[in-house]
Amino acid sequence: MKIGIDKMSFFTSDLYLPMEDLAKARNEDPNKYLIGIGQSKQAVIRNSQDSVTLAANAALKIVDDSEKEKIDLILFGTESGVDSSKSGAIYLQSLLGINSAASGVELKQACFGLTAGIQMAMGHIALHPESRVLLVGSDIARYGIGTLGEKTQGGGAMAMIMSANPHLLEIGTESAHLTKDIMDFWRPLNRSEALVDGKYSSEEFINFFKETFENYIEKENESIANFAAIIFHLPYTKMGLKALRSVIEDLEDQKVKERLLERFEESRYLNREVGNLYTGSLYLSLLSLLHAHSLKAGEQIGLFSYGSGAEGEFFTGRVVEGYEKYITDETVAFLERRTPVSVTEYERIYRSFMEPQIDDCETEFEKDPAPFILKGQKQQQRIYEKQQ
Repeated sequence: MKIGIDKMSFFTSDLYLPMEDLAKARNEDPNKYLIGIGQSKQAVIRNSQDSVTLAANAALKIVDDSEKEKIDLILFGTESGVDSSKSGAIYLQSLLGINSAASGVELKQACFGLTAGIQMAMGHIALHPESRVLLVGSDIARYGIGTLGEKTQGGGAMAMIMSANPHLLEIGTESAHLTKDIMDFWRPLNRSEALVDGKYSSEEFINFFKETFENYIEKENESIANFAAIIFHLPYTKMGLKALRSVIEDLEDQKVKERLLERFEESRYLNREVGNLYTGSLYLSLLSLLHAHSLKAGEQIGLFSYGSGAEGEFFTGRVVEGYEKYITDETVAFLERRTPVSVTEYERIYRSFMEPQIDDCETEFEKDPAPFILKGQKQQQRIYEKQQ
């Protein structure tokens, strides 16, 4: 049975910060941001958005009335959860009006959560071939104003529906996995911003990729030449390029090297415009690659997922014939319609986020054009609403 991704959608804020402006405000060379880390823009998430509303706004694009009845499992990958007990999947089910017979859970392991959901969905669909599973990866990447990680902030959500006989990508049944207990990135319970050892994390990212990739190649008796593209989780887009170079620098076949580099550039286009998505990042790379329409039916893609702390997995997918009909220009058009903000306004919005507190409060939801918004908190309960 063929199992994979049938639909995909993406959502982020209607606001962005030009990376050149941030670099100048921090007295740094803009090329350190534009070229050095490979980012052009950074999503500025309004305080009326959180992991739940971002996920709902992304999923709204692919969950129609028919899907609301057919979906029987919701898998919510995030490291930006809004409750230590209640799953974001429950909020999502309610906001979208998905049938009450569907089950749902929240998955957390840094940026690996959505990939863990992919594997869970594969097993569920194998047992229930008529099943349709809604998966989301939704996060807001926050490191703090003026910190070393500030330039790799961002946020947004990817939503996918997985099923048998998918229209976009058939997921392979084999993978190579690696888990190590390391402290390259973490977020203590008393903090809303992450802590990161940047150099160490970058080194481990590459090490995890090389080890899982090489293990997969050996286990499956594969060749790098058999991949039309290799795509990555992208905390910043230069990170993926470094990882790719680590396995192609000694290739004698220049055509293979050029092809993989060209496909990588296609895969990082959307990520350059948004910044770090955490759990959704790898799948925004996939959407970006599919949007380029350069792949042919049946071609194989390698996908590398990484979640600090740390877990890494290399797995594969094959492009489904006719996928182009299901990939529209909507995401690119949406990103082009966004409004730039100044560094001063970005800092004000960043500081306005609702912190854990006892008191009732409201967000600036009146300014937010998104369908789903977070209005604030009352009696320590988050208040969500659909505006349109």
